[in-house]
Amino acid sequence: MSLTLAQFNDLSQEVAVAQLLICCTSSVWANKLAADRPFSDVDALLASSDAIWHDVQTDEVNLLEAFDGHPQIGNVASLKKKYRNTQSSAAHEQSGANDAADEVLEALAKGNQDYLNKFGFIFIVFATGKSAQQMLDLLLARLPNDRDTELTNAAAEQNKITRLRLSKLLGNASSI
Repeated sequence: MSLTLAQFNDLSQEVAVAQLLICCTSSVWANKLAADRPFSDVDALLASSDAIWHDVQTDEVNLLEAFDGHPQIGNVASLKKKYRNTQSSAAHEQSGANDAADEVLEALAKGNQDYLNKFGFIFIVFATGKSAQQMLDLLLARLPNDRDTELTNAAAEQNKITRLRLSKLLGNASSI
């Protein structure tokens, strides 16, 4: 569903929260952002979102609630579908992804499971435009981190994802 900013501003609190939960599953973030309406423009909405996320991310419960809204990439079959299905991918996401080797996909699946086992939450990364190899490189670079560092990294990546989803919700994907 794509809304104009005026339509979003006019939604009831309950419906606005429901729409925001599609962008980020932190209920605290969604409720606070919906309560901040009306917004004068998308930049004001994104600035408010950033400020709220900055406050929300200080509570691990809120972070984990947001992270739980993402599917885990945990098996090679789902990775093959994600990285090889050119018809369902956006053009900017296709470059370098269609030729992902089975070894890369298997390493990515294993790395995702290792990450989950170590940190207790899934690997969160802004994946738009990244190849399977780039995703693997990022995962392997972050795997040696401690949990606090990874909570911070994942929170920053979550915010990038949220900003993109908000922009898409408002039909303005160039605003991220």
